[in-house]
Amino acid sequence: MSQRYTIIGNYISPYVRKVLVCLDLKGLDYDIDPITPFIGNEEFSRLSPLRRIPVLVDGTLVLNDSSVICQYLEDKHSQPSLYPADIAHRAKARWLEEYADTHLADVLIWRLFYQLAIRKYIFGESTDEAIVQRAREVEIPAILDYLETQLPAEGFIFGELSIADISIACYFRTASFVRFAVDAQRWPRTAAFVQKMHALAPFQKLARLEESILRLPLAEQRNALAAAGAPLTRETMGTLAPRHGLPRG
Repeated sequence: MSQRYTIIGNYISPYVRKVLVCLDLKGLDYDIDPITPFIGNEEFSRLSPLRRIPVLVDGTLVLNDSSVICQYLEDKHSQPSLYPADIAHRAKARWLEEYADTHLADVLIWRLFYQLAIRKYIFGESTDEAIVQRAREVEIPAILDYLETQLPAEGFIFGELSIADISIACYFRTASFVRFAVDAQRWPRTAAFVQKMHALAPFQKLARLEESILRLPLAEQRNALAAAGAPLTRETMGTLAPRHGLPRG
């Protein structure tokens, strides 16, 4: 019987998406409990003490943090490799992954997507328009200016598809759910890169599942994913009442 992992985390999350893309590229099977960290029960808190997603379960081993999980999958299933062979390129790829998981996440997810979607539709709270305005006018342009210096005119960053490409693309995918798109005239390399990445088969497969739940209340998402053919776990750690936590992962 082939190796099968368990993933805890919602398809909308860029952190979860990164892990799922890596699993797909490596041809690995998984079952998923597609909860958001906002509705995880006490068992979720036990497995994820910071209440963050994704969580990977491999037998008795439980791993938190998307970068830790992707590195584990790379170490355990080395082919196809998602980390450059050249030591300098590998280090740079890890830096770009870290940049995506921290700064892109802070701005594109927590200052844009969280404000425009999560606060409104999950917690019934008002958007902080000042945070969104600063993100759009100051912080996002600064990010895109930097990425224009790092991304290739064509192809992938290090020639072959790597964790750096995947990580960066994941955050722009979630930002697109609140109608954010890169201005192709001002940042042509970044716009072309994001479009190319999102057209790849693993992102397209996930897009179908993401779109099946995008505008649904949390309570209805699991049934919608089942109907869309998602490989769901038998049981869920989700609850009906959302609560604030520390969902970054």
